[in-house]
Amino acid sequence: MTTKPAGPTGATQPFAPTRHLTPTPTPDMQPATRVFEMRFTSTPRGARLARRLAALRLDSWGIPYGTVAHDTLVLIVGELTANAVLHGHVPGRDFHLPVHTVADGRTVRVEVTDTRAERLPRRPAAVPEFDGAEETGRGLLLVSRLATRWDWHPRADGPGKTVWAEYARGW
Repeated sequence: MTTKPAGPTGATQPFAPTRHLTPTPTPDMQPATRVFEMRFTSTPRGARLARRLAALRLDSWGIPYGTVAHDTLVLIVGELTANAVLHGHVPGRDFHLPVHTVADGRTVRVEVTDTRAERLPRRPAAVPEFDGAEETGRGLLLVSRLATRWDWHPRADGPGKTVWAEYARGW
């Protein structure tokens, strides 16, 4: 024979972190890295949302709207996310955008990961040959000129690739 408990089952107290499991900062610890990370639909709308949210986050990190650093970083995010949608789109798959900055805020790294492995980015020519009729093909050229450095590598956790760019702000 079983009896019905008198009160509700499960936790009745709000969860509080266990004090001994929360690390206490010490003087020898490195400052934390700021990270914005999100997945977006592999559509023009997803690329636009990624650019806008990255712009908002950069502003909250002390890289204000209207500055050269902010405008440059937003352009880099825009170009890399647009390329992920245009060249890395796989139906039903999203692209992943992490933006990292160290606590001093001098270097920001933008990464865009898509799931298409067979379309790899090519390094733009040193002197581009555009006749003015092309409507596309300048995204990585812009990134290569604006970023301190950029490159790509195969995606670590599955098919695809990650294209990244770093921008070091000068003072």
